[in-house]
Amino acid sequence: MYNYAIAALTLALACSNGAEPTPGGNGDVDLRLVEVAGGFSSPIYVTAPAGDPRLFVVEQAGRIRIVENGQLLPTPYLDIAARVGSGGERGLLSMAFHPQYRTNGFFFVYFTGTNGEIRIERITVSANPNVANSTSAKVILTVPHPRGNHNGGLALFGPDGMLYLGLGDGGGGGDPDLNGQNQNTLLGALLRIDVDSGDPYAIPASNPYAARNDAKREIWAIGLRNPWRFAFDREAGNLYIADVGQGALEEVNVVSSARAGVNYGWNVMEGSACFNASSCNRQGLELPALEYNHAGSACSVTGGFVYRGAAIPEIAGHYFYGDYCAGFVKSFKYQNGAPTAERTWAFGNIGNVTSFGLDAAGEIYITAGSRIYRITKAA
Repeated sequence: MYNYAIAALTLALACSNGAEPTPGGNGDVDLRLVEVAGGFSSPIYVTAPAGDPRLFVVEQAGRIRIVENGQLLPTPYLDIAARVGSGGERGLLSMAFHPQYRTNGFFFVYFTGTNGEIRIERITVSANPNVANSTSAKVILTVPHPRGNHNGGLALFGPDGMLYLGLGDGGGGGDPDLNGQNQNTLLGALLRIDVDSGDPYAIPASNPYAARNDAKREIWAIGLRNPWRFAFDREAGNLYIADVGQGALEEVNVVSSARAGVNYGWNVMEGSACFNASSCNRQGLELPALEYNHAGSACSVTGGFVYRGAAIPEIAGHYFYGDYCAGFVKSFKYQNGAPTAERTWAFGNIGNVTSFGLDAAGEIYITAGSRIYRITKAA
């Protein structure tokens, strides 16, 4: 997820009402954060089904909570804490609603089990729309994980209807198991599976290794260290992956979402720099669209989303991201193959930025500490 254990840090939170946009560029607007609800325990993801005004908040310990009409409902939507190995970078890390959730009631959870393994399960909503049927859980994928860190963490449906899963390299420093460049492991990779075919899933024929026996056919891309969060911009057709760095560089990668078999470079590269100088061959490796170093207190990139909501047209197309330790929130607009209109938003001291989220209307949320904020236009 990030390089520092959540439980070890005290989160000092104080939200500013204003923002100071960087002069120049497009999207001149003042933004502020509005707290939408409180009372959460380590919230690390926010999402919603299509067309649904509710917010679903993932808590690391193994619960999903609902915010409805601005109020946190007392009964969790889902509670699988007894089956979740939580702490540090482990826990219930995300959820993804099936594109046809309104008719089939399916959603998928990404969590670490009590033995540290990565588990993807499908669960169905009950007759009560605010409570899931926890006994309906169906195991989709289980991946052994040797160490407590670099668990990846995001399950997300792409514009093609496939389920994408971002897995870390298995943990440790410097990829000791050499998983990043190994096509025969699911670790250190972005996976793409078809959960509407097969049992429990099928391999899309367009996956880069779909017809091979010497590679994992679920793989869509390799060379990732810890892709805690990634995002699709359906309007522009791009895939953004924020990959957490080792000790020097944090990176955001941007490629066409239709491009299969990308190698993002780890552990040959960390960002655009050679990580292993004795064997640094950059041929065929995708270099970041944006990177930053660990100057100041920066330590771990937290990927966000591209804004496509209707409330703030001035920032349409801007990709938002943050840093877990530094607590900053920044954005850029990806145009002509490069980041433009880079902005640093002065949201005040909101503490450790653990994740971003989207509601059904495309508005962006930030989780920090025990709080959830929505990015809005300043009055």
